[in-house]
Amino acid sequence: MYLLQSIFFLKTLLNGIIDEIDLCLNKEDFHLVHQSAEDYTSCRTSSHKMSFLLPTLSTKKEVDDVIKKTEDIVLVLRFGRSTDSSCLQLDDILAKAATDLANMAAIYLVDIDQVPVYTQYFDISLIPSTIFFFNAQHMKVDWGSPDHTKFVGSFKQKQHLIDVVEVIYRGAMKGKVMVTSPLDPCDIPKYQLIYKDI
Repeated sequence: MYLLQSIFFLKTLLNGIIDEIDLCLNKEDFHLVHQSAEDYTSCRTSSHKMSFLLPTLSTKKEVDDVIKKTEDIVLVLRFGRSTDSSCLQLDDILAKAATDLANMAAIYLVDIDQVPVYTQYFDISLIPSTIFFFNAQHMKVDWGSPDHTKFVGSFKQKQHLIDVVEVIYRGAMKGKVMVTSPLDPCDIPKYQLIYKDI
């Protein structure tokens, strides 16, 4: 019985992924707009499928290998959970930006529950958290907040992510390890630096 349920689940999952790929290929301008809570709820299923379009790292070794082997482009690591609504919203933006950033960045998802070593190392207490690397160097960004090591929360739109990656890329090519955020302060989520159990 359990085997049949597992097979049915996998079949449903694969059909969803195939439908999503067909949708992306058949539409020139594929956009999911989250203008209200109602819109977001109706798009949540599609947004969840979008996370399957991005590679996921599920072990410390995989994260280590990607950090070491990604050269001359920005490495974007989204730490979070595929079941969290904020992470799904960010995954949607990351998936949309992946094509535009193909020559400048590699984007991966990291599940915090599967890689607790890095969750602790990067002091990730709020999700989603996005961390940037360039040639194995942890890139820091002055967001106008006390924490320059990561972006906490979701980018409001695809262009914001693209702008940040471009600034990091240009700065890294000049040998910088810290750059200033190109985003308007009102577009950066505000949070307090206190411990919160994720």
